[in-house]
Amino acid sequence: MVRGSRGYRSRTRSLFRKDPRKRGKISISKLLQIYNVGDKVCIKTDSSVHKGMPHTRYYGRTGVINGKRGRSYIVNVSRGRNVATLLVRPEHLESRGS
Repeated sequence: MVRGSRGYRSRTRSLFRKDPRKRGKISISKLLQIYNVGDKVCIKTDSSVHKGMPHTRYYGRTGVINGKRGRSYIVNVSRGRNVATLLVRPEHLESRGS
């Protein structure tokens, strides 16, 4: 038998599917979101934007903004005992209550 493919976006058909009314271009306000160091954010990947997209394993995880690098934010997310450092564009983040 042939081994199945396990690419970067494998098994994401239902996870990355958007609501029909939210398809198309993303709003400008989503691009211009501003976060400060220490803000809690939820990682919700926008499948229509491929740049700065975090790995599927972090979808729905809550992290803390640690800094900014270019247009992206440095987000610390707990992954078991360890802390993962991600570079995520603001289109893929949602603010959480602090």
